[in-house]
Amino acid sequence: MKLEQITGKRAGDSYYKIKHPTGLTIFLYPKEDCAATFAMFGTKYGSIDNCFQRSDEEQPEEVPEGIAHFLEHKLFESEDGDAFSRYAKTGASANAFTGFDSTCYLFSCTDKLYDSLEILLDFVQSPYFTEQTVEKEQGIIGQEIRMYDDEPQWQVMFNYLRAMYHAHPIRVDTAGTVESIARITPEYLYRCYHTFYNLHNMALAVCGNFETEKVLELCDRLLKPSEPVEVKRIFPPEPDTIVTSHVEKQLSVAIPLFNFGFKDSGKTRKTEKDIAAMEILLESLASEASPLFQRLLEQNLINESSFDFEYFEGEGYATAFFSGESNDPQAVADAIWEEISKYKQDGIPQDAFERSKRALYGEAISALNSTSSISNALLSFSFKGRELFTYIDALAELTLEEVQQKLSVFDKEKSVLSVIRPL
Repeated sequence: MKLEQITGKRAGDSYYKIKHPTGLTIFLYPKEDCAATFAMFGTKYGSIDNCFQRSDEEQPEEVPEGIAHFLEHKLFESEDGDAFSRYAKTGASANAFTGFDSTCYLFSCTDKLYDSLEILLDFVQSPYFTEQTVEKEQGIIGQEIRMYDDEPQWQVMFNYLRAMYHAHPIRVDTAGTVESIARITPEYLYRCYHTFYNLHNMALAVCGNFETEKVLELCDRLLKPSEPVEVKRIFPPEPDTIVTSHVEKQLSVAIPLFNFGFKDSGKTRKTEKDIAAMEILLESLASEASPLFQRLLEQNLINESSFDFEYFEGEGYATAFFSGESNDPQAVADAIWEEISKYKQDGIPQDAFERSKRALYGEAISALNSTSSISNALLSFSFKGRELFTYIDALAELTLEEVQQKLSVFDKEKSVLSVIRPL
């Protein structure tokens, strides 16, 4: 078992990366001065992975939408009870989430770390599905899907994605649809579990106060070896164009909500430098210290607490967008585009670039004091072929010219405005 130490030249921190004989990638990040220890066990398997081909099979397979999320719910259950009742005895706070690209199970604790870690490694590797439990879960998740049909923040986002993407499964709700989950069977669940919950497709991160040898001893004892099966994700062809530039819906809100953003190419893998450059560009454009933000605030077009921006991407998709509440979403979108056009014509102001670069670098270094932030970053970076300290170095080393190149992402012909208006 190879134990590789990775040190951040700027951060001054180190962590260990281990490729376990079972195929699992393990990240151990000691932080002895932290009160809480955080552990996360995840798989590179999310809501968009509905069509795939295993390396040991000749044909691809398509499964119902929503299985990744369904599996996340069901894995907490076993023939003898559920994992939450076991965690109650150790005092750990446990949770899980399913994203577009990954599913993760996690806990934080102040003591009884090894007991809690044993629970985590055990239940994630012990699937138990029956016709009765699947049918019961279909009712529960069906109610959850209907509830989100009336959730404004959820709807403004997925309307945005459906207006932007013609075919990519990013446009489908993470939980699937009421119709798709009705088709889920124990056989489908076991099929997807044994495909994606293969330890070669998974990673474990532990951050906090622990003994490395004890964690590895637990892994040696509890991890179940798996065949090195590779999985090819298959997505329908996605045009570079958008579906429509404007989409609206009415829901029970006091003030209109909006998402306004741009479709970027999802055909090439984004490096740490690509991500850092986009984040610096968005920060300089629209952070609270930017002239754009101050103008929008002075004109009462946004409120300070809700306005935000983000760049998120994965296999086959990428988008940079701005969001918030406004009585005039179109005016906000116009003001953002006007500022982008000014940046394209005159260049990014040097002071805005320097300010944004310092702010994001400071945030990244500060996040190294949080065991949960570190664990999340280690797994999310790992699943996308990136590394935490390489990203931090990229933030420090990027030039104004490199960030300026990312302005090409902002193409007016590929912009979408999604609005939720009051009933």
